[in-house]
Amino acid sequence: MHRYYIVVSGMVQGVGFRYFVYYTATRLNLTGWVRNCDNGDVEIEVQGEKEILLNFINKIKKGNGFSDVKDVKIKTIEIMKNERSFKIYA
Repeated sequence: MHRYYIVVSGMVQGVGFRYFVYYTATRLNLTGWVRNCDNGDVEIEVQGEKEILLNFINKIKKGNGFSDVKDVKIKTIEIMKNERSFKIYA
């Protein structure tokens, strides 16, 4: 089990990107959250098995067709033991 903190830069607000992240994570049975940042970035915490997380990250890098992902920064963080779902925050 691994958990990553991810910051996605580019045209990722106002284009359904948070919902795309949510949909992708829930389909892959990952837990965590996604939210917009004040500077136009989107930040994500996501947790699951490493191979599934790598698949998730590849999908996020491609975006949802409306977004334009310019950069993805990834940092390993401590896992959350009792987390059960993936959420979208405002």
